[in-house]
Amino acid sequence: MLIATKKRMTLQLTSAIMALLISATPALAQNQKDSLVTPPKANKVPHVMTEHGDARTDNYYWLRDDSRKDPKVLDYLNAENAYTESVMKEGNALEETLFNEMVSRMAQNDESVPYIYNGYTYRTIYQEGKDFPIYQRKAVNSEGEWEVLVDGNERAKGHEFYQLGDLTISPDNKRIAIAEDKEGRRNYNVAYKDLSDNTWKENVLTNISANLVWANDSKTLFYVDKDPQTLLPYQIYRHQYGTDRKQDVKIFEENDDRFYTWMGKSKSEDYILVSIESSTTSESRLIDANAPEKPMVIFSARQEGREYDIDHFNGEFYIRSNHESELFGLYKTSSIDKPWETVIAPQKDVDLEGFDLFNRWLVVEERKQGLVSLRQIDWKTGQSTNVTFDDPVYMAWLGFNPQADSEELRFGYTSMTTPSSTYQWNMQTHQKQLLKQQEVKGFERDLYESERIWVKAQDGVEVPVSLVYRKDLFKKGENPILIYGYGSYGSSIDPSFSSPRLSLLDRGFVYAIVHVRGGGELGKRWYNQGKMEHKVNTFTDFIDATKYLIAEGYGAPKHVYAMGGSAGGLLMGAVVNMAPELYRGVVSQVPFVDVVTTMLDASIPLTTGEYEEWGNPADKDVYFRLKSYSPYDNVVAKAYPHLLVTTGLHDSQVQYWEPAKWVAKLRELKTDNNLLLLDTNMSAGHGGKSGRFNRLRDTAKEYAFILMLEQPEVYFKAQNIK
Repeated sequence: MLIATKKRMTLQLTSAIMALLISATPALAQNQKDSLVTPPKANKVPHVMTEHGDARTDNYYWLRDDSRKDPKVLDYLNAENAYTESVMKEGNALEETLFNEMVSRMAQNDESVPYIYNGYTYRTIYQEGKDFPIYQRKAVNSEGEWEVLVDGNERAKGHEFYQLGDLTISPDNKRIAIAEDKEGRRNYNVAYKDLSDNTWKENVLTNISANLVWANDSKTLFYVDKDPQTLLPYQIYRHQYGTDRKQDVKIFEENDDRFYTWMGKSKSEDYILVSIESSTTSESRLIDANAPEKPMVIFSARQEGREYDIDHFNGEFYIRSNHESELFGLYKTSSIDKPWETVIAPQKDVDLEGFDLFNRWLVVEERKQGLVSLRQIDWKTGQSTNVTFDDPVYMAWLGFNPQADSEELRFGYTSMTTPSSTYQWNMQTHQKQLLKQQEVKGFERDLYESERIWVKAQDGVEVPVSLVYRKDLFKKGENPILIYGYGSYGSSIDPSFSSPRLSLLDRGFVYAIVHVRGGGELGKRWYNQGKMEHKVNTFTDFIDATKYLIAEGYGAPKHVYAMGGSAGGLLMGAVVNMAPELYRGVVSQVPFVDVVTTMLDASIPLTTGEYEEWGNPADKDVYFRLKSYSPYDNVVAKAYPHLLVTTGLHDSQVQYWEPAKWVAKLRELKTDNNLLLLDTNMSAGHGGKSGRFNRLRDTAKEYAFILMLEQPEVYFKAQNIK
């Protein structure tokens, strides 16, 4: 899930600087209003890396600058931005039209469904014309004015990027602490204040994770510190409100770089739950929230390959764990030194993804055949009831339910034809009530159709694909199609609604999500079948699905587009190497494409924590496996589709130089006349621009690129694109 002022290359760049950067100088016009007509060509500086007797030459290694201040690098990125801007300028009016469409569908003034917690009612509002939310509260049953806790618009002033990572109120309701990122690199600074006083204490803590938890004394605040080099959240500190950070006490440090550390509070609020997780193994520890200075204790020591998470309620610990099966079951125990009792045994082909605890009911979130179900279970009778859903494909999730004595379950719901909705389910009467649905102005649901189809992959496995299109514009074999994929970390890309996407559907596009292996859409097994030695399945699933969608008439040949971001950008890089002929255009967002070099370098932020996802190339077999599909290492002299590649200079997850190097190498080797555009946001990170309107700017540009390719004679006449 920021108004970026991108620096552009100007005529004042000296020939000496240009010579350092660019071997084939762009043709610059007589003044700044004229266009750049020739793409920048990065200078080749051979950098040889040898591993396991294998020598790789990286001609564009020089584009890596950890400081992000090297003038040669910045000038090159700005030159690429200027070129992208010049190529896209004929579509500026289209891009603006798309942006205005997207904005016009939004509710300018909006508010969340209020919820009650600890004597107060809380809500979040948006105001017309403003980018950021405002967080408010008032006492339960109060008729008074809403109290503003945080106004994101005020906090964002003077910053090109802003993100509120965490907001937490002390148990006595008198203090607030917030964690903010003002750079886009997911390094958060903490401010806090007494709510009776309007004066923030700024930068009390700096460069930490967005994870704050109060102890029950309302004075002790726990936070997770980051390694300054790797950015891994690895240390937990205890801080006393109003004191200097130098007095903070470190209570935990994780020394295994595969593991990430975070905290939450139990349903009982008696414990601060510390979770230490890698991709395959986890461990929980307990801090007594009522006695925060007591030593932290291990709930159950880590066992390689075992994942579990816990909650505490009514004197019992509840544990979701995969120790008995690849799929998860639910267990409980009254004490850390007692055996676990089975509550729900692991079920074949059903993945237990989450649970919530009430006085009378247990509620579980389960996934079967790629779809989530919500099920309530009566503690006394064991009677089970499923919440009912109407769409053939959809996304559902447990909402925030802090009141254990409630008979009402809040959950979220959306589908490709249903805007995001908040429902309330009465667990006594089994009645469902819509509390709020995202307002989408001008949207007529009956005009659109969604489907779930299954595509047989080359190894015989059936891969689910979710589709949506406008019924009156669909003509078999004639529509352009945009195909989206991700397929890593066990993350599920579920079929949800997108208001901006209507701008494509209303122009006759079909939109498809291929739920490739490596994601979590079909449970843990599906994830395992698309990682490590099985990673190629992710790529071939996407290619096989593309061929099927064309063959079955969902998309017209020569009008097929693909999109993916981050690890989904890796997917894009792999498929354009493996099957470039299938796609007319590809949007690769913040792509992870330099797999081998990154995974060999433990100094790059977050690398070591990725070994369980991709493998450690210090192992020879792993090295050559990664090299076999790494997009950057497999660029060769051949034709590629039209490409728009995006990145952020401050990206902490996929460093900007990966897409920059990839584009430089593609520009050197590709044999076609197709477009190759690099768009670097010089003031943002992995998530792109911040703020609800600014994010739409990014989407409008990406959609404009695709739509312009549908009319090249209008938009790309100068580039001789057909």
